[in-house]
Amino acid sequence: MTKDDLINLLQTNGYEITDDARLGNDKGWSIRCSGGEIINLYDSGKVVAQGKNQSAINSILGQSTSFPAGRSKTSAAAPAAHLSPRDVFVVYGHDGSARTELEAMLRRWGLNPLILDQLTSGGQTIIEKLESAAAKACFAVVLATPDDEGHRAGHDEERAFRARQNVVLELGMMLTKLGRDRVAILMKQQENMERPSDIQGLIYVPYKDDVGEAALQLAKEIDAKGIPIDLKRV
Repeated sequence: MTKDDLINLLQTNGYEITDDARLGNDKGWSIRCSGGEIINLYDSGKVVAQGKNQSAINSILGQSTSFPAGRSKTSAAAPAAHLSPRDVFVVYGHDGSARTELEAMLRRWGLNPLILDQLTSGGQTIIEKLESAAAKACFAVVLATPDDEGHRAGHDEERAFRARQNVVLELGMMLTKLGRDRVAILMKQQENMERPSDIQGLIYVPYKDDVGEAALQLAKEIDAKGIPIDLKRV
């Protein structure tokens, strides 16, 4: 892979290049992106992701972040040709109206929402279908709506609304796949909701009744990750 190949690959996947310069040891190139991503391309062909969003960069490069004992990191494999810089995975529960609103909103912004029950299975199990769809996404939006209720055993006074279990599972998958800064959680009526995770640094966007109330903040979060949205039209 040449420097131009790497830059083209990153730009194709929605990353804005801010700088490219020779490494201090003059043995390769350092490519920097607007989101804080740093990718070093060594003259040997080895590619190393540094800075922010390493898991997302490694996914694009087609290389693993870990290697078996005795095996060194080698040059990146060919990237997945199907990865789209405008595919957004949508996680949802039982609030069909919220899902429909969000889908329409993302499409107006020129994004391609990946809705699980709209995707063909191709003989895959549900978890395989999830993994396949998630592998294409560059961002995920999680609809945390008050579909269930729960509390600790013996503590009825702690009863609170919570998201469906599938939403929590898929949230975890997206965090692992994309990283915390590429997953936004739209939380409906957050004052009555139990948060689906105690992980610090997650992007929570509250709204009361209408998903459109969260539109501008969500658009800014997506745009800031190098997925351009015309904020004047939001």
